[in-house]
Amino acid sequence: MSAAPPTQASGPLRAPAGDRGGAEAPGPTAVLAAFTAGLQVDAIPVRVRERVKDILLDSLASAIAGRAGDETAQIGALAGALGRSDEATLLTGGGSSLAGAALTNGYLVTAVTVCDVHRPTLFHTTPQVVPPALAIAEREGRSGQALLTAIAAGLEVSVRVARAMDYPEFRRRGWHSPGVVGPFGGAAAAGSLLGLDAGRQCHAFALAGSQSAGTFAHWGTPTIKFHQARGSLSGLMAALLATEGFRASAEILAHPDGGLFNACANGGLPGEVTGGLGETWKLEELALRRWPAGSSLQAMITALFALVEGQGVQAAGVAHVRIGLSKAVYDMHGSLPWSDKFKALLSAPYIASIILHDRCCWLDQFLPARYADPAVDAFTRSRVQVEADASLAGNAALVEITMTDGRVLREARSEALGDPGNPLDRAQIVGKLQEAASGWFDPATTARVAALVDRLEELGDVRELMAIFRAGQR
Repeated sequence: MSAAPPTQASGPLRAPAGDRGGAEAPGPTAVLAAFTAGLQVDAIPVRVRERVKDILLDSLASAIAGRAGDETAQIGALAGALGRSDEATLLTGGGSSLAGAALTNGYLVTAVTVCDVHRPTLFHTTPQVVPPALAIAEREGRSGQALLTAIAAGLEVSVRVARAMDYPEFRRRGWHSPGVVGPFGGAAAAGSLLGLDAGRQCHAFALAGSQSAGTFAHWGTPTIKFHQARGSLSGLMAALLATEGFRASAEILAHPDGGLFNACANGGLPGEVTGGLGETWKLEELALRRWPAGSSLQAMITALFALVEGQGVQAAGVAHVRIGLSKAVYDMHGSLPWSDKFKALLSAPYIASIILHDRCCWLDQFLPARYADPAVDAFTRSRVQVEADASLAGNAALVEITMTDGRVLREARSEALGDPGNPLDRAQIVGKLQEAASGWFDPATTARVAALVDRLEELGDVRELMAIFRAGQR
């Protein structure tokens, strides 16, 4: 049986209407708090529950893959410095403190750039939502239903806050969505499992917003991924502090003096927070990545594999490759060097080249033996041309390959495999889990993880799932 939510000794706190007093309608922060505090599993449509399970399973696969992250050991050292207890499980084996698990697991999910993405806001939600949810659910002995509900709340809150930031203006100012928005998702997930009432949940969101940070100044460095790990920890701290009755602003999002909508954008789009809340599930907009590479390059990779698998294209028969990307994607990925693993994961020219050489795109393709291979490097520099194409928008990609026999092959994709319009199904996500866990979990253990997530609503205690990861390699 799962443990009941803790009783708040000081009694419930009413969700306040605003800092200035009066009887005005609750602001978007209080509305989100009431939604999170009141959400029950039965109010989540079956299709959404299944999607949440897909996202959880994908997050676990991404975290296992994150063992290969170059900075994973450094984050682990920081987690150890924050606390020496082992009350929460690390998704790569062993235990850590609550803070250490939230930080480390948050990093693992994003370490090799294979986690989810909300394309309209370039926001990765799972590194900030799933790790604090797992840590609290494990500590409290909560049920699979409680975990599912918490993750659904965290994902939904995250996407709505990200949309409300008015992304074009938000991005113009240099902000990075995971660092700014992520703590809200973590606070929602942890708060749901801690049984926060609407008032305390409102304060948890305000505390989360006080820790919002992260800009694109760090693009191309591991710090861009640290934003997600820190967002996970920030959300956890916000919920735990709110559990103690710690007070904060009643309206962190739309407050006229320092609310995030004004501080990070130009007033934001508050209606994106509240419109259809509880009826329209924005978390269904999330895309899942099949390949460890920049999220904006997944359509390009989808097009390349269509040619490699459908036309039998191999590097030896290729005379020239032209890849068209939208200007926004080209500016991020079109000319990035592939001098280390992280940059290789983000480099459009290198990724195109290695797919043609190896007919594969997984972790081995981003080891030094591949990105520093003289033949691959020479091919990339002499035969792969990536350019901005004014006819393309968003993440759309056009791949044109001229073969040595004179044939010209073309493939255009506006959506990637894994996008909402072309989603990964459960079997494909299980395949990703199997690929990530190869050499770490035996096939029977991997199958057990998939089965427990598939039947999450029947799981009496999340610790049954976490025990598999705590035991580690087998």
